[in-house]
Amino acid sequence: MILVLGAGPAGLTSAWELQRHGHNCTVLEQESVVGGLSRTVDHGGFLFDIGGHRFYTRSPLVEKIWKDLLGDDLLTRNRISRIFYRGRFFRYPLDPKDVIAGLGPAEILRCAGSYLWSHVRPTQPENNFEAWVRNRFGQRLYEIFFRTYTEKVWGMPCAHISAEWAAQRIRGLSLGSLVSEALRRNTNGTAPAPNGHHPVRSLIHSFYYPRRGPGMLWEKMAQQLCRNGSRVITKKPVERIRWEPGKILSVVAGGQEYKADSLISTLALRDFVECLEPAAPDWLRSAAAELRYRDFLIVTLKIRGANLFPDNWIYVHAPDVAVGRIQNFNNWSPEMSPDPDVTCLGMEYFCSEGDALWNNSDAELFERAKRELEHLGLARGREVMDGSVLRVRKAYPVYDATYRKSQQAFRHFLNTVPNLQVAGRNGLHRYNNQDHAMLSGIMAARNLLGANYNVWGVNDDGHYLEESDDDLSAEWIQIADDQPQVPSAHAAGNS
Repeated sequence: MILVLGAGPAGLTSAWELQRHGHNCTVLEQESVVGGLSRTVDHGGFLFDIGGHRFYTRSPLVEKIWKDLLGDDLLTRNRISRIFYRGRFFRYPLDPKDVIAGLGPAEILRCAGSYLWSHVRPTQPENNFEAWVRNRFGQRLYEIFFRTYTEKVWGMPCAHISAEWAAQRIRGLSLGSLVSEALRRNTNGTAPAPNGHHPVRSLIHSFYYPRRGPGMLWEKMAQQLCRNGSRVITKKPVERIRWEPGKILSVVAGGQEYKADSLISTLALRDFVECLEPAAPDWLRSAAAELRYRDFLIVTLKIRGANLFPDNWIYVHAPDVAVGRIQNFNNWSPEMSPDPDVTCLGMEYFCSEGDALWNNSDAELFERAKRELEHLGLARGREVMDGSVLRVRKAYPVYDATYRKSQQAFRHFLNTVPNLQVAGRNGLHRYNNQDHAMLSGIMAARNLLGANYNVWGVNDDGHYLEESDDDLSAEWIQIADDQPQVPSAHAAGNS
């Protein structure tokens, strides 16, 4: 029996690929629903997306899976998003006219002067995010459009984030590219423009979205898998992974043991190692224990009123509120709310498990979200009818000074266990998008069937795959630059 741990995008897609090649399998999922971070949450008939999942990819294979499963349920949505700063909203992708109107002539002159000064007297050494951005955009633009949101997401000062991450994260996103995109408003976000132009992923202007949220895709995939002979079993948290040198033997999940001829795991690497029985070697346990994660919570709100604001989502660059991003799910799909006169919002907070924000009670978080929503001028607190809180552990793998060593240790272990493959964001400890997670699942499945893909290689070295003439290899390389980057800590910890 082939076992798959985790029914998120990577796990379910690996099962899909195995079944396509005639191999049924059993998928074990700890939650009561499938989809992982891409699931749709139902709260009293109102639907919420964890983080807002744009369906955009350069992979024809991934797009075909989406369209085959969803058909007419896959909507094309126009993107509307803004940045909130100093009580004003700025369209994002940035529009130069909008920025000028929003900041006013005096601030624009200060930004221009700051930009010119940064080129006359650049900050040296340029070894952290703050210095890197200031040297290219100037202090004023850095403060307005980079600093606050970055520090909310990653929980560390920008001066403590490596310059290497800035070079990766903002690669292709410059003053020139923003102006260029502003002049190219007819770009189709789901395909290249006629001249072959591909927008930077963060600048796309349209995307696909399932009618009832991203979980709709994964529910349909799970149903199809079960209809054709595989099993997808929920409420089965993994408790032990039994092994011997060179082989995975079985998995104990939800109090039941499942024999494993082969295993694909999308568990977080740290959790996987902790589940091994007998215990993993000391060197592997030490490496796994050093892996770190950034966590996330979303306060979902039901609010009286339709069309509160036009955005799909808003980036909050205001330091006087803790919320980092606000999703307006009615504008992702009208079917996210069963009542057109009630708006579904998601107030997103980036945190770390055990910190003050994470440890707030649900009632405290609900009241905070209402206060901050009113403070931002988006709705009055008394209009909020109801809400809920969802905490998400290990939402973002952290790239610190030791994560590569931990990855290498696990890769060494993996090379000694031929019937084990890993895939997905946490299975690879690699911050990636949904389409990349799906491709990693397909590659893991094909590896069990005799292929030799290096699912670790993207953005790591120059060699993405060993089967470089394969169509799947080409798609992997095609979407590689679209994957989000994660900051690593600046070793010196100061500017």
